[in-house]
Amino acid sequence: MATWKDVERSEPEFADRVRKIFDANKHKTLATLRADGAPRISGTECSFADGELTFGSMPRSRKGADLLRDPRFALHSATVDAPDGDDAAWVGDAKVAGRAFHAGDVDGDIEGDLFRADLDQVVLIGLNETATMMVIRTWTPAGGLRTVERT
Repeated sequence: MATWKDVERSEPEFADRVRKIFDANKHKTLATLRADGAPRISGTECSFADGELTFGSMPRSRKGADLLRDPRFALHSATVDAPDGDDAAWVGDAKVAGRAFHAGDVDGDIEGDLFRADLDQVVLIGLNETATMMVIRTWTPAGGLRTVERT
């Protein structure tokens, strides 16, 4: 497992691009596992601060209960379409997966639980410069950064 700071240290340009895609929009999609093992997706917000990726849940929420029972999660950036007729302008998607651990209460006026992400995968999906191939860049703590291109 790794923290966001580990990704930044290992691949600063990659980490910066992933973070910019996550930060471009307020709402993200979080996948957790229900008690019966079925997937659950929920809207959430996340924050990158002090080398950590964190996100919150409202008090007694189902996603919070899911994470307290089974910390495995996947978090996906907002998906934004390219401008019509300009596929090369698509900024791409970013996603992370790992385990989320309760890190206390959410700071501020809103009550809730704060979760800290331990990452086992960070993915950046985009297009090549000519928008003819999908480019998938994946970072893992053990394998570092790998790039795969697909037509």
